[in-house]
Amino acid sequence: MIALITSSTTTTVGATLQKALPAAALDPDQLPTLDELRHWSGRLSHAATVAGTLAVLALALHWLAFRLVLRVLAGSEPEERAVVRRRLGLPTRLLAVALAWSLGDSENRLFTNLWEPVARFALPALFGWSLYAAVKCFGELVEARHTSGNDAEQAARSLHTRVTLLSRSAGAMIVVFTLALVLLRVPGVRHIGATLLASASLLGLAVGAAAQPALKSLIAGLQIALTEPIRIGDYVVVEGEAGRVEEIRLSYVVVRTLDERRVIVPTTRFLDSHFQNWTRAEGIIGTVIFPVRPGTPIAPLRAGFEKLLGDRPEWDGRSAWLMVTDAKVGMVEITLWMSASDPARLADLRLAMREGMLEWLRTEMPEALCRDAAVVRPHKGH
Repeated sequence: MIALITSSTTTTVGATLQKALPAAALDPDQLPTLDELRHWSGRLSHAATVAGTLAVLALALHWLAFRLVLRVLAGSEPEERAVVRRRLGLPTRLLAVALAWSLGDSENRLFTNLWEPVARFALPALFGWSLYAAVKCFGELVEARHTSGNDAEQAARSLHTRVTLLSRSAGAMIVVFTLALVLLRVPGVRHIGATLLASASLLGLAVGAAAQPALKSLIAGLQIALTEPIRIGDYVVVEGEAGRVEEIRLSYVVVRTLDERRVIVPTTRFLDSHFQNWTRAEGIIGTVIFPVRPGTPIAPLRAGFEKLLGDRPEWDGRSAWLMVTDAKVGMVEITLWMSASDPARLADLRLAMREGMLEWLRTEMPEALCRDAAVVRPHKGH
């Protein structure tokens, strides 16, 4: 395919040069005369002057229009103005020059013959690049203008997820559409494609079947952006792995586990089967279990637990219970119930409370500690 496009472009440029230059000037065995050198130097100089003048006028108009776009889109915020300059500056500048050359190429026939074959591919590519950059710029501006705080954390993550998925979906469609426009400009590729589509209807079925997973992933990505079963930053449990959603792409989701591993999960997995999203609830409850000796008074334990828990910044103030969940010879099982606003805070809270209660028992009630390992049975963490 690439060789076919290259040969077609070379043939087009060669035909253009044959139209622009006389046959005598293309003879490799004949040296140009002084009059021919003056003639072609004058024509080339005039073509270069026309191209340079049009480029300067295009850049000047682009500068004025770009300042207006900066004022409308970004206002006076320096961060937003930097985003617009970084995303839209170069592609729109090149597009302005290409449009100026296409509109003003009639001023010089040599320049017209040289620019016309290049414009076939340059204009669609620059239009696609500028539109792609505009989509990305708009997404970054929407996120930059969203004021996020502790109370708006979920709203910020929801917005970030939607903007990311929608901008990637739009970007993928723009890239495919631009590539199709460029390929349709190549006569060889256009004729081969028309012949294949006309002579083999089964090829369309094969291509459709092969593209089904990609289309399914694209639709799944859009559905996640609109329905939001997961968001970037959510704590999920999927396929036996627990972690935080780090990135959502059109075809897969990256989940970062507590041990810093990255689990790659297909996007359709979150729509076709069940998973756990611990961040969707308004807080989460966890437990800490430890044994004490039979006969230990429970009231001092409860008072010490409530005091330690109240001093922890991770606790959200919703739930705090100390319960006796089991009793047998040589051991009484104590379960501490506590709540936090998100799984990360709950994990820190459970570790801190386990350590704090053991230290409190060592200093305040050392007689309550179980020192016989035979009576302590292992427990699975909750």
